[in-house]
Amino acid sequence: MDEKTYKRLEFDRVRQQLARHAASPLGAELALAASPLADRQEIEHLQQETSQAAELLRREPAADLGGWLDVRQQVQQAGQGLELEPLDLYAVGQTLAAARRAKKFLSEREQQYPLLGLLARQLNYHNEVENAILKSILPGGEIADQASSQLAAIRRNILGAQVRIKNRLEEMIRSPQMQKYLQDPIVTMREGRYVIPVKVEYRTQVPGLVHDQSASGATLFIEPMAVVEANNELRALLAAEKQEIARIIRELSRAVGLQAGLISDTLRALARLDYALARARYSQALDGCAPEICDGHVLDLKSARHPLLTGEVVPVSLHLGLDFDTLVITGSNTGGKTVALKTTGLCVLMALSGLHIPAAPGSRVGLFRRVFADIGDEQSIEQSLSTFSSHMTNIVGILRQAGPGSLVLLDELGSGTDPTEGAALARAILEELHAAGARTVATTHYSELKDYAYSTPRVENASVEFDVETLRPTYRLLIGRPGRSNAFEIARRLGLAPAIVERARGLLSREQRAAADLMQELEKARQTAEADRQAAAVARRQAEELQEKVQHLEQELREKKQEMLQKAAEEARLLVKNARQQAEEIIRELREKAASAEARQREQAIAAARQELQEMQGKIYKRLARREPPPGPPLAGVQPGQEVFIPRFGQSGLVLAVDGQQAQVQVGVIKVNVSLAELRAAQPARSERRVQLGGMLAGKTKHIETRLDLRGMTADEALPEVDKYLDDAFLAGLKQVQLVHGKGTGALRAAVQQHLKKHPRVKSFRLGEQGEGGLGVTVVELN
Repeated sequence: MDEKTYKRLEFDRVRQQLARHAASPLGAELALAASPLADRQEIEHLQQETSQAAELLRREPAADLGGWLDVRQQVQQAGQGLELEPLDLYAVGQTLAAARRAKKFLSEREQQYPLLGLLARQLNYHNEVENAILKSILPGGEIADQASSQLAAIRRNILGAQVRIKNRLEEMIRSPQMQKYLQDPIVTMREGRYVIPVKVEYRTQVPGLVHDQSASGATLFIEPMAVVEANNELRALLAAEKQEIARIIRELSRAVGLQAGLISDTLRALARLDYALARARYSQALDGCAPEICDGHVLDLKSARHPLLTGEVVPVSLHLGLDFDTLVITGSNTGGKTVALKTTGLCVLMALSGLHIPAAPGSRVGLFRRVFADIGDEQSIEQSLSTFSSHMTNIVGILRQAGPGSLVLLDELGSGTDPTEGAALARAILEELHAAGARTVATTHYSELKDYAYSTPRVENASVEFDVETLRPTYRLLIGRPGRSNAFEIARRLGLAPAIVERARGLLSREQRAAADLMQELEKARQTAEADRQAAAVARRQAEELQEKVQHLEQELREKKQEMLQKAAEEARLLVKNARQQAEEIIRELREKAASAEARQREQAIAAARQELQEMQGKIYKRLARREPPPGPPLAGVQPGQEVFIPRFGQSGLVLAVDGQQAQVQVGVIKVNVSLAELRAAQPARSERRVQLGGMLAGKTKHIETRLDLRGMTADEALPEVDKYLDDAFLAGLKQVQLVHGKGTGALRAAVQQHLKKHPRVKSFRLGEQGEGGLGVTVVELN
C-alpha cells in the first residue's frame, strides 16, 4: 500500500493522532511509521498487545510507565568513544532508571499481561551504569561531591581556602587604617581571584596586584599581597577539581560506551512498549475495540465511526465479501457517502496495523493485501475538485493491480464527464473489478449503476438516507436499497411552483416515473417498518423491565417470607428454652419441698413434672413445624465444599470436613459440628442468590470506571454516590480511583475528603498531581 492511498484516506492524520499519544519520541516514530501487515499472527499479536495495554491503563491509570528519553544519539556517540556532556549523561541515567522501573512493574504482572511481560523481558538491567551516573550527576548537570572521594576532598580544600582568604580580607577591610583607602568595605572577585575595591588615589598605600578598574576609573580592584599565595593555592585546587570532573565524565562516558549495544536494545524495547501504550491510549480516546482478524477477504463493520470526526458522529454498519462482493452507494450530495467510504478504508488500515477501531464489538476485518482508493477531493477541506483525467489516471493504475485480496474504494465513479458516457464507463469499471475478484465499494449518482447492482449476482445497492421533510441527510447507510436524488421534493420544499415541478416530472419517461414512484413507495414502507420496529423494540424493552421488576418483587417477597419464618422459629426456640428453665425451677422446688418425703414419692413428682415439660415442648415443636418450611430432601452423601441446609438452625452452610458420622459446617462466621443425619440439601433459592451475587461481581469488574465525576452536585448528593462507587470499585478489585469534584469554592472537595477519612474502604487519599487534575481531583487508594 502506497502513501497516496494513505493520504487519500487520511490515514496519515490517524498516524499523527496516534503519535501524539506516545510518551517519547521513541514511540512517536513507530506510530508515524505504522502500516498494515500481511501476516495474521503478527496482526493478532499487535491487537492483543493493544488490548492488554488498554486493560492495564484502565485498571491502573497511575502506573509508573514512562520517563524515558530519546538518548539513541548519546549512546551511539559513547559507543564511538566520544565523551558526553553531563546533561546527556544524566538523560541516559534517567532513561535506564525508567527502563528498570518498567521492567519491574511489568514482570510482577506478567500473568495478567503476558505480551507486555514479553516486552519487559527485552529490557536489560544496567544497574551499575545507572547508579554511577545518577550518583555522580545532579539534575542540572552539576557533578555531585560523591562522584569520587578525590573530588569530595578537593572541594573541601577549596572551601577551606576560600574561607581563609575571605577571613583575611575581612580583617583588612574592617581595619580603621585600611577603611579610608577603600571605595566600599566589601570583598569581591575578579578573574577568579579575591580582591578589594581601592580608591585610585591610594593605589600606593595598598600593595598588591591590580586585576581590574571600574568604568569611572575611580576604583581599582586590588589583590593584596597578603592573600596572593592563598589565591594561587585556590586556583590550583580549582584546576585540580576541573581535571577530576573531566576524569569522572570520561569514565562515565566509557561505561556507557561499553554497554552501548545492550542499551540500544533496551531503547528499542522501550520504543515498542511506548508504542503499545500509545495504541492503548488512542483506543481509549476513540472508545475503540479489537476487531476479529479473519482469513479470507471479508469485512463486517458494526456501528463504525470515522476516527477523525468529532462531536456526535452517526455510525456506519457495512459488510462486504459475505452476501456480495461489490457495493454501490447512491444518494444525495453531502449525505455521507464519502464519509462512509473513508470510514471503511480507515477501519481496514487501522485493524491490519494492530490498532483498535472505532466500532462496536463483533466487527470483523479480513486479510486484504492491498487497499486502493480514488476519492473525490471535493469532500476534503484541504484540496479542490480533481479533474476527470486525474480520476481516470488513478483508476487505470488500480485496474492494473487490483485482484483477489484487494479492497477498492471509488468515490463519484464516472463523474466529471458526459453523464451517459460516464455511467457506461463506470459500469464497465465495476464489471472489470468484480470479475477480477476484488472487493469494491463505489459511490455514484448514476441510476444505471443501480440497475446494474439489481441485475448482477453478488453486487448490492446501498444508499445514504435523506429526510425530505427536513431537507437534511440523516447520514445513515442503508444496505439493500438504492438512493434517490430527491430533486423534485427538495425543489418543491424550497418554493418552486408546483406546476413547474409537475412539468419536470412529466418530462421523465413512463419507466422513469414508475421507477421513481416505486422507490418512493418502498421508502415510505421502509420508514413505516422502521418506525414499527422501533416501537416494538421500545415495547419489548418495557416488557423486559416490567418482568424484571416482577421477578425482583417476587424475590423480595420470598426473602421476606423466609425472614418472617426464621423470626417465628427463633421466637419458638426461645419459648422452649424459657419453658425448660421454668420446668427445671419447678423440679428444684419440688425436690426442696419433698426433702423429708420418701424417695419414691419424690421421684414420682419429678417424673410427672418432666412429663408435663415434654408435652409442652411437643406442642411448641408442632407449631414450629407448621411455620417453618420443610427441609430439603435427605442427602445420600456429603462431601467437603458442598452447600447444605441445617433444619435445627434454619440456616444454610458450607461443609468444611467430614469425620465419620459428623461434619464440620461453616454457618455465617461460625463453625459447627453436626451429625450427618441432620443435614439436608441446600435450598435452591439461596444457591440462586449466590450465583446472582457472583454475576453481579463479575459485571461490576467489567464495567466499573476509574473516575467518578461529582461536579455540579451538592455534598448531600455527592456523598451517597461516593459510597456506592467505592463499594463497586472495591468489588471490581480496583486499587486506585479518582473522584472529580472540581476546584470551585472547595466546599465539595472538603466534604468528600472529610467523608473519606472515615470510610472503611479507603486506605489513603491525596489531591491530584499535574496531569491528574490538580486541586479538582482526589486520588483514592483502596484497601
